[in-house]
Amino acid sequence: MELVTWHDRPTLRRPVLVAAFEGWNDAGDAATGAVRFLGELANVREAAEIDAEPFVDFAVSRPLVRLDDRGQRRIEWPRTILSAGSVPGGPDVITLHASEPRLRWRSYCATVLALAEELGVERIITIGALLAEVVHTDPVAVIGTSGDPAEVRRLGLRSSSYEGPTGIVGVLQAEARAKGLDALSLWAPVPSYVSAAPSPKATLALVERLGAALDIELEPHLRILRAEAAGYQSQVDALVEGDDELAEYVAQIREAEASEPLTDDPERSSDELLAEVEQFLRDQRDP
Repeated sequence: MELVTWHDRPTLRRPVLVAAFEGWNDAGDAATGAVRFLGELANVREAAEIDAEPFVDFAVSRPLVRLDDRGQRRIEWPRTILSAGSVPGGPDVITLHASEPRLRWRSYCATVLALAEELGVERIITIGALLAEVVHTDPVAVIGTSGDPAEVRRLGLRSSSYEGPTGIVGVLQAEARAKGLDALSLWAPVPSYVSAAPSPKATLALVERLGAALDIELEPHLRILRAEAAGYQSQVDALVEGDDELAEYVAQIREAEASEPLTDDPERSSDELLAEVEQFLRDQRDP
């Protein structure tokens, strides 16, 4: 069975692969939102698609029935799409948007990396978002890990000492590093008490850090996303003000933050958030 279908073989110069996966590592749709933003900025076009059949449990990630323009039913299957484009004033990029596969992760990552190699990729950035005990009014503290100490210093990131269960992001990063690729991971926390709502505030924070990682000037392109983030914060403000139990819960989070004598220390904040990421990963199990 042919695993890869090419839609358009682009000619790229040392592109960066930026990947996000729907599912448990996409709280508030923030990670996939950041990749969509980059894709729109780079005016990406679909380049290749990986067949879902060997990697997806369709009883869990079910295909959808759609009606076409003539009212005929068609099946829309889960997809792994790699799209290619160029950021104005920045690098060529390939975006990967998919649901986390349920099966054969090593084969899946090998397929992704074979495509990346064919397209000339030398660097991979994975994007994630997690539910955490943070307050929606606080600045979003993006954390990340990289196998390159210079990259960690340049972006103000901290290396994780996590050991334990991981997701497809961790596996893809490990396999990329084993092949000699530069692999960076960026994560943003999303308040656990608004878990069902998209979080443009977390998306904005990830996009800003992604811009720094790619050495591109994003400020002229952030107006709409900033407005959405402000609207999100106002809506959650109203939600909290109208629910006494929720307001008490948020107050407890604030009190816990205030009780830590080093919460104003950015290194301490990074350590605490890393600990939450690591605990989050430890708690993950396939159903």
